[in-house]
Amino acid sequence: MESLPTTKRGGARSKPVQTSKSSLVMAFFSCVAWLYVAGRLWQDAENRNLLASLLKKNSAQRPKVLTVEDKLMVLGCRDLERRIVEAEMELSLAKSQGYLKGQGQKSSSSDPRFLAVIGVYTGFGSKLKRNIFRGSWMPRGDALKKLEERGVVIRFVIGRSANRGDSLDRNIDEENRTTKDFLILEGHEEAQEELPKKVKTFFSTAVQNWDADFYVKVDDGIDIDLEGLIELLDRRRGQDGAYVGCMKSGEVISEEGKPWYEPDWWKFGDEKSYFRHAAGSLVIISKNLAQYININSVSLKTYGYDDTSLGSWMMGIQATYIDDSRLCCSSIRQDKVCSLA
Repeated sequence: MESLPTTKRGGARSKPVQTSKSSLVMAFFSCVAWLYVAGRLWQDAENRNLLASLLKKNSAQRPKVLTVEDKLMVLGCRDLERRIVEAEMELSLAKSQGYLKGQGQKSSSSDPRFLAVIGVYTGFGSKLKRNIFRGSWMPRGDALKKLEERGVVIRFVIGRSANRGDSLDRNIDEENRTTKDFLILEGHEEAQEELPKKVKTFFSTAVQNWDADFYVKVDDGIDIDLEGLIELLDRRRGQDGAYVGCMKSGEVISEEGKPWYEPDWWKFGDEKSYFRHAAGSLVIISKNLAQYININSVSLKTYGYDDTSLGSWMMGIQATYIDDSRLCCSSIRQDKVCSLA
C-alpha cells in the first residue's frame, strides 16, 4: 500500500532565508553605488579646486597691462615722474593765468633781450608801400641790423597764399631774400577776412621767435615816428600786463553789406556797442600778454576785426589798459608817434 506523501515542516522556512540574502546583497550593492557616487563627487570637487588654484596661479603669473605709474616704478624713474607732474601743474597754471603779472618766463641769460618787436602788416599787393616805408621811417640793410643791436626788431608781417607756392608766395620769398625784413606766418592764409586771425598768429609767432618786453602791431596805412615810439616803450620797460593804444569804443554794425559789419553783432546786447579796445592802427602789448595769446590761441574767439578781437581777449585777464593819445594816428597832437600815411 502506497503511503501518502508527507511534507516536512522545515521546508516552509527556506523561502524567508532566500529573501533575506537577496536584501542584503541589494543593500551591499546600494552602499557600494553610493560610495562610488560620493567618491566621484568628491573627486570632481577636488578637481575643480585644483583647476581653480591653477587658473589663479596662472593669472597671477600672466603679464598684465601696466599703468604709467607701474612703468615708472619698474624703470626706477620716480624723479622723472615727479618732474612730469610738476611740469603739468606749471603748464595748467600758465594756461589759466596766461603768464600774467608775476608769471612771466625767465629767459636764458645767453639769449638777447629786446625792447620791442614791431610787426608791420602788409599784403601781396603792397610792395610799393613797403619800399616807401624802407625809404622813410623803417631802416633797411645794415641800419636795420644796428637797430636790432639797440633792442628793436622790425619786420613786415605776411601770411601765405591760399594757393601755396604760387607766384605770390614766390615773389615774397624772393623779396625777403633781398631785404631780410619779413616775418612770414607759414600757418596763416593771407586774406582780408582772415585779419582777426592774423593778429593772433603774429603775436604768437613773435613771442616764440624773440624775447622782448613789448610786441607792437602796426598797420601799413600809417607812418611812424620811430624814435618817439622807442622812447615811449623804453619808459614802460618792465611793465607787466600793459595793453597800450588809442582806446575807443563804438557802434556795432549789424546790417550785412555795410562797412564794418560785425557777423557776431547779436553778442553785444541791445545797445550794440563795442567794449573798450585799442584802435588797430598801432597796438602795444607786453610780453606776458603775448605769451597768454600764444598759449591760449586755439581757444581765443575772433570777431569781425583784429582790434576788437584783441580787445575781447584783454577783457577777461589782468591787463592794464593804457589810453595814450600819442598813439591816435588821426590826432592833431604835435607829439604823437604815428600819423596817417
